[in-house]
Amino acid sequence: MKNVISHAEDKGRRYYSYKESVSWLYGLQKLGIKFGLSRTSNLLKAFGNPHLVGRYIHIAGTNGKGSVGAMLESILMRSGLKVGFYSSPHLVSFTERFRINREFIKKDWADSLIRELRAATSQTEPPTFFELTTAMALLYFFRSNIDVGIVEVGMGGRLDATNVIHPMVSVITNIGLEHQEFLGTTLMDIAKEKGGIIKEGVDLVTAVNQPSVIGLFDSQCRKKGAPVWRVGHSVRYRRLPSGLLGYYGLTKRYKNLELGLKGRFQYRNAALALLTVEILERKGLTVPDEAIRLGLADLMWHGRLERISSDPTIILDGAHNPPAMRSLAHTIAHDFDFEGLILVLGVMGDKDISNILREILPLADRVIYTRPTYYRAANPRYLMDMAREFGKAGEVHFSIPAAIDRARDLADKRDLILITGSLFTVGEVKSYLDPIRYPLEDIWNYRA
Repeated sequence: MKNVISHAEDKGRRYYSYKESVSWLYGLQKLGIKFGLSRTSNLLKAFGNPHLVGRYIHIAGTNGKGSVGAMLESILMRSGLKVGFYSSPHLVSFTERFRINREFIKKDWADSLIRELRAATSQTEPPTFFELTTAMALLYFFRSNIDVGIVEVGMGGRLDATNVIHPMVSVITNIGLEHQEFLGTTLMDIAKEKGGIIKEGVDLVTAVNQPSVIGLFDSQCRKKGAPVWRVGHSVRYRRLPSGLLGYYGLTKRYKNLELGLKGRFQYRNAALALLTVEILERKGLTVPDEAIRLGLADLMWHGRLERISSDPTIILDGAHNPPAMRSLAHTIAHDFDFEGLILVLGVMGDKDISNILREILPLADRVIYTRPTYYRAANPRYLMDMAREFGKAGEVHFSIPAAIDRARDLADKRDLILITGSLFTVGEVKSYLDPIRYPLEDIWNYRA
């Protein structure tokens, strides 16, 4: 008699296989961060260079990459296109990094791609975690026959693994101090690295506003014959009294556009996305006005000023560097009505913690320091010690659930609980508060 495998058993085996593959992939993190394009290029060469086929939008910048990417994804989807989107990090599931028309890659397909790429990996030139996931995204998009791929830079730009593509348009959202141990200690050092995504003859669309950075990008674009378009110069926008967006573009004019993402900084991100759409239209894409209106109003990008509760109000935001935290603090102070602010903070240890605290602590009435279960997370006691400089010692709860429960105990109905500091923190919060929709993957502690 034949052995019959039940659906449940088959599903379990397939999930075990997925866990095994992703666990191996996470193991590549021990190689750290290595800059350069050769490992990614050589890996993709084994699959016929799929990255050299197709149309891409390449997005770099200190903040706003994901929001701009999500806006473009939503607009282009509603234009009838099949749109791939590669972003990082993920909130809850590894599969979130790879999506097509908002659907995450299936675990079976992720497992299969990882195994193929693992078999093609050179023992003398092993890829890093990000290099392999980048190759995985580009191979996935090629095999899925997408119309347009949106690719978010991991870090920097010039030597980032994603820089193997030749895009239709390059986008640089903004420039701020970040990852200084890797990208350089000054704003111009970082701008040069991010400007490394500028390609010969490929339009650059940007929202940078520092005169020195504008001058640098103008010079780089002239040398490469790349047209440059800038929010605030080539096009303008306004946040209208109604809270809607007014956009005054190259040829398009819109009044009263609704934004599905909250936050004052999202108006500039939307203007950047709309300018990018105008350049894409010049390259042959057709984007109806209705696609723009619907796309901006209804998009999917979790963990950015996301309201998950109303009694009391709980807001999640993945602000993870000083510029992002500054924008978040400004929005919370001006656009939210509350009695007291209870801050729950979990930050990665390799971030500019002092300046992150400097931006947000003055708003807080009570502070709870915590950490997600991730190896890069800063010790909450260290956060509290650093916060003493700002007179906000607060209290420590080492687990996310304990921190949330404590914040709820402290909050009155008119208070606001703000949970921020890292997308890893946000992801773990979503899993704790809604484990059915956002089940936390038990892969970090898994060993194949």
